[in-house]
Amino acid sequence: MMTDVVESSGGVPGATGDQPTGARPAGGTDAARPAGAEATGTKATGTDDSAAAERIAAIRERIDEIDSSIIALWQERAALSQEVGATRMASGGTRLVLSRERQILERFRAALGADGTQLALLLLRAGRGPL
Repeated sequence: MMTDVVESSGGVPGATGDQPTGARPAGGTDAARPAGAEATGTKATGTDDSAAAERIAAIRERIDEIDSSIIALWQERAALSQEVGATRMASGGTRLVLSRERQILERFRAALGADGTQLALLLLRAGRGPL
């Protein structure tokens, strides 16, 4: 089950320290990072143990790779969904097929629980726009 980033980070989305390499804090500056703080240092990893810091850095690198894949797949899925909708409407069909949306919602809910439902709703909106 996914954790609630907002709750665990004091209400600031994305404040888990797992930002992509080169990501900047809000405002576009590196003001939140003390001068001289290294990517694998205490401030970036939350530990003084160098072996743990290296492991965290490696894990975060893989997380960044996964995030890139998710973003690319999200964009591809939205484009395909928009194409389906345009094709359906051009042929005289309806804008939405609610039974299809229910199938998607149920698939994500079954696999991921309540968070899956929320994710599916975001995916559906990305493909068809707001209702």
